[in-house]
Amino acid sequence: MNPLENRELLPESPYIWRARNPAHTHRLICFPHAGAGATAFSDWVPFLPPEIELVAVQLPGRQNRIAEEPFVDTGPLLTVLTHALRPVLDGRFAFFGHSGGAALAYELATALRSRGRRGPEQLFLSARPAPHTTEIRQLHDLSDDELLAELVALGGIENEIAEDRDVMAALLPLLRTDFGLWERHRSTPRAPLDCPITVLCGTSDPRAPLETVDEWRAHTTAGFSTRFYPGGHFYFLEWTADVVRHMCGRLLAATTDRKTA
Repeated sequence: MNPLENRELLPESPYIWRARNPAHTHRLICFPHAGAGATAFSDWVPFLPPEIELVAVQLPGRQNRIAEEPFVDTGPLLTVLTHALRPVLDGRFAFFGHSGGAALAYELATALRSRGRRGPEQLFLSARPAPHTTEIRQLHDLSDDELLAELVALGGIENEIAEDRDVMAALLPLLRTDFGLWERHRSTPRAPLDCPITVLCGTSDPRAPLETVDEWRAHTTAGFSTRFYPGGHFYFLEWTADVVRHMCGRLLAATTDRKTA
């Protein structure tokens, strides 16, 4: 048994939840999808090898930050995160983001570079088409009923929750804001990153058509790879163990390759 399996993902600052591991050599810093908070990654902790510490980003407007206003513009969000995440941006680290979280992970990596800061050693981008490849269905300007139907169809909300009017009355405004944040965002052309990019995707995801995934290759001068799973937008809920172990394996293999080169 992994002696670190009992680690918990716990808050230690407004923006940082960490499954603290003093023996780590790498960090996997995770950015959740629309409406979600840091605890979306709690189930990942048991699958981590002893060398990797998991950090989850907690944005305003959800879970223990429910009383705070969520971000509505990407510029202020990126400025805040470049400072707020400083405590976990030392040593070796990689970014993982799902859907809107993938857009945030990519934009933060470029923001760190533009500020002369060291960025992630690898980017793992999930369920997100590359910038400028396609126009996916806009959700933030739908009616409440239409938005809820789309979310249920994507698999992001269970039917029991969707049928609870009080819960949805509280959740839909945040979901609308989060979707709007990235649906309105336009990524400006910039030089490709110098870290490897791995794109993970469900084979039947309507939010990330397979023909758009390979276009991420143009956004890095380093290695590029893809990994596909049976399923839709939330494929990783069925493949959690494999997703985590695949990313951790790539992180540790990259370190081994550097040592033997």
